[in-house]
Amino acid sequence: MKSINVLNKYNILIKRGIINSCGEEIKKISKANTAAIVTDDNVAKHYLDAVTASLEGAGFKVFSFIFPHGEENKTIETVMKMVEFFAECGLTRSDIAVALGGGVCGDMCGFAAAIYLRSISFVQIPTSLLAQVDSSVGGKTGCDLKVGKNLVGAFHHPSLVLIDPDTLSTLDEKYMADGMGEIIKYGCIRSKGLFEKLESGEKYADIDEIIYECVKIKADIVETDFMERNERMLLNFGHTVGHAIEKLDNFSGLSHGMAVGVGMVALSKAAEAKGLTKVGVAEKIEKLLEKYGMPTETDYEKEIIANAAMNDKKRRSDSLNIILIKDIGEGYIYKTECDKFGDFLKGAE
Repeated sequence: MKSINVLNKYNILIKRGIINSCGEEIKKISKANTAAIVTDDNVAKHYLDAVTASLEGAGFKVFSFIFPHGEENKTIETVMKMVEFFAECGLTRSDIAVALGGGVCGDMCGFAAAIYLRSISFVQIPTSLLAQVDSSVGGKTGCDLKVGKNLVGAFHHPSLVLIDPDTLSTLDEKYMADGMGEIIKYGCIRSKGLFEKLESGEKYADIDEIIYECVKIKADIVETDFMERNERMLLNFGHTVGHAIEKLDNFSGLSHGMAVGVGMVALSKAAEAKGLTKVGVAEKIEKLLEKYGMPTETDYEKEIIANAAMNDKKRRSDSLNIILIKDIGEGYIYKTECDKFGDFLKGAE
């Protein structure tokens, strides 16, 4: 088992099969009597029984909240249903919520835990590749609004993160590719070695080690900038454009990781045209995305994307912090004026 500590507040444990002993691990860090599992209808079919049995075996009284899967259900309405459920179950401040699922589940469960009784503890058990390498770590929680992605939320640390790579066996190929968008991002902003490993290796080879490396990179960045004032922004490479595409698709088109991949290419092409990124980097990213069956472009006009990006969380008054890379493994923050972002993207033309 591999273990990573974040800010001396919680541990991330990575081990195959750990989902079946999650109750035992949670009991080590919690004095709760009651656990409320939050999961979606897809994940519930595969893992709810095992997690319930493990929690009950560890002495917890267990309740389960199941919501419809999909980014389109990542809404404040769903979060409030979770909060109402916690209250109906009689959860107290000493009890715990358990997020069992992908990024949508983890983000919303964490947010519900943050606002219920002004904060209760929660545990992340991520079952998708994207959640395992990214969203389950770092304490960002929240949901979408119609005008933009993740615009409501709170910073709320989990008490524990349990990553079981065995759960990836039940994922469709498109969801594996979705997670690769975030993995490739880590290579782009911080680890040339990871990027090259993905280029030269077989698809999904050494996935346990890749998960560990991504989690370690994110944990290290979160350690230095938990509230995303500076360095943590690097984790958003491709996201300003990616989130805009998701919004334009009404959160029912390209998945998050795929939209981020398109965003990384678009920003890198534009930055190359302006001498801000080494020539050839965008092509490398394109080829790696294509290796994993991911799109590299969108039909939306750049001006439309730029307008949709104006609700991005990285906007500061009339400026926008976007993330670029000088070369593979070298991410940095670049500030542009909001009304010039469309022109920036058009630099690729």
